Amino acid sequence: MKVLIIMGSESDKPVMEESQKHLQYFGIENEMIVASAHRNPDKVRELCITAQEKGFGVIIAAAGMAAALPGVVSAYTSLPVLGVPLDGGLPGGVDALYSIVQMPAGLPVGTLAVGKAGARNAAILAARILALGNKDIAAKVESFKQNGYRI
Repeated sequence: MKVLIIMGSESDKPVMEESQKHLQYFGIENEMIVASAHRNPDKVRELCITAQEKGFGVIIAAAGMAAALPGVVSAYTSLPVLGVPLDGGLPGGVDALYSIVQMPAGLPVGTLAVGKAGARNAAILAARILALGNKDIAAKVESFKQNGYRI
């Protein structure tokens, strides 16, 4: 299974490359795409409704400010959605954090920390999810743990 990384803006790429780097460490194929819930809603919808048939098992969605992207992604898929709030609005990215963590019942988004730590943890959590059905990923997760949670 692969992981789809969706971010709202090209400027989010330096942060979300942390997710990509960690997914590569775990041997997890991934694809990173810029698609804004506000500027490209049709693209986001298409990515989400076709993700599972394209072999994706988890979606990481990152956004700042109003941070609608992770919630919109959750509305269009049954896959686990991991939300990464990004800095850019209120100090510390609290606006994005609140937007992602305060999802209505029935539309879950696993919300991580703001910024690079959240991007890394989203990849690690995705690896743990996929490890449930993949012994190779499970072995890498255990190795990561034994190495003091460092790649």
